[in-house]
Amino acid sequence: MKEKYDVIIIGGSIAGVSAALTATNRGKSTAVITNSTESSSLYKAEKITNYPGIPAATGKEIADILNAQLASCGADVIQGRALSVMPMGDSFGVAFGSEFCMGGAVILAAGITREKLYPGEGEFLGRGVSYCATCDGMLYRGKRVALIGNNEESDHDAAFLEKIGCTVLRFRDNARYEIRGGIKADTVVIGGTEHKVDGVFIIKDTVSVTKLVPGLEYAEGGIVTDRKMSTNIPGVFAAGDCTGKPYQLAKAAGEGNVAALSACEYIDKKEK
Repeated sequence: MKEKYDVIIIGGSIAGVSAALTATNRGKSTAVITNSTESSSLYKAEKITNYPGIPAATGKEIADILNAQLASCGADVIQGRALSVMPMGDSFGVAFGSEFCMGGAVILAAGITREKLYPGEGEFLGRGVSYCATCDGMLYRGKRVALIGNNEESDHDAAFLEKIGCTVLRFRDNARYEIRGGIKADTVVIGGTEHKVDGVFIIKDTVSVTKLVPGLEYAEGGIVTDRKMSTNIPGVFAAGDCTGKPYQLAKAAGEGNVAALSACEYIDKKEK
């Protein structure tokens, strides 16, 4: 690990890897600070069918491809959790764990922070529990599913599931739930009543933007960016789920690429 990098990327999923590939291809020294792959929602995804070029792959399969690309691109991969990003003159200090490094620009690609899990939610994630009906709904075509949520997105997802022939049991997300099952989730328990289902979709207002950077602007559950993925803090860029909906791999990959190009441009201008 170096004391200072051109670009520091926080997050090692698809937005972060896309940014790292672009930054290193542009000759920038790059660090990626990331938690374990196994803890990511991508890794646990049952099947992904809407990412161009990779038809019908599991989240783990895509995560393994990303990890291999990241390991070979020349970026330093640092396992740890970023705690804070502090502007320090013309650079930024990033604290992670008990360590610290500096970067000329920072790209936030840390995904989203979800709310407290329902009992059984984490256990069955990827095994009958999904956060995205439009991503995984076709796996349950014509089947009986539970949809937990009371926001606009849950209304759209319920309509989508019904359109593909699902029987949808709607539940609000402010009640007490328990998700049970064997190999896969097959039961939702509420108020002592068991509801047998083939799958469970949990659609929450789950984005809780972590204020890693003092003064960072966010709205409607995401970091505010322009089309160059610049935030309101010069030198800080953002990409992927942390910028808000839709939570799709293709969006995250594109934003990671744009954020890295903008970060490289920012650094080049400073050096002139």
